[in-house]
Amino acid sequence: MSAIGMYSVEQVTGIVIIVGNYGSGKTEVSINLAVNQRRAGSEVKVADLDLVNPYFRTREARKPLSDLGIEVVVPDEKYLQADLPILSPAIAGLIRRPSQLTIIDAGGNDVGATVLAALADSFGKKHVRMLQVVNPFRPFTDTIENCLKIRDEIEKASKMTINGIIGNANLIDETSSDDIYNGYDFVKALSEKSRLALNFVTAPVELLSELDLSRFSCPVLPIERQLVPPWKKAVALNR
Repeated sequence: MSAIGMYSVEQVTGIVIIVGNYGSGKTEVSINLAVNQRRAGSEVKVADLDLVNPYFRTREARKPLSDLGIEVVVPDEKYLQADLPILSPAIAGLIRRPSQLTIIDAGGNDVGATVLAALADSFGKKHVRMLQVVNPFRPFTDTIENCLKIRDEIEKASKMTINGIIGNANLIDETSSDDIYNGYDFVKALSEKSRLALNFVTAPVELLSELDLSRFSCPVLPIERQLVPPWKKAVALNR
């Protein structure tokens, strides 16, 4: 199996909420997870609930995602300005009738996760997982203690429980193979300390050929960067 297809469709189903601190790369992870699972044959929808950060949100990749058959659901503008934007009919409908995989990209830190508290009752008995994205090269997640602190803050704000970890070690364009290996060691130790599953780690698609995938005890999700500054081009997804 190629590295691109290593993260199989059977491993990601139901409603998956992606959370993390500001700068963790959770939105890029959400987008690439959606793309990867769509390519594997899943019906995928993404809800953009990042109501805090005005930049680098899932909605910015709506066109390439739509071209792949992935629906991106965003609250109407009037709901974005409301006290309870989660009451948007589009978001409520997505939760009532989830696709094979429904990804919810929440805002950063506990502030961004607060909106999830209004969703708890809507989820009912549906299969829901909340995964914390961790980039150990960011200032507030550079220690296991800090990662656990952010976990506690997000859980309190969202009134939900984090069920697993996603390792997203990167230095953007400066990322090396050693960074990926070191990042994996960090989140593996975090997984053991927190007793949370390490669901997968990420790696830039450009580095996959350099990596020894046998060093990882979890799947590797290739990252084809979509959220880039204006002077750069996103990786073409229709390849």
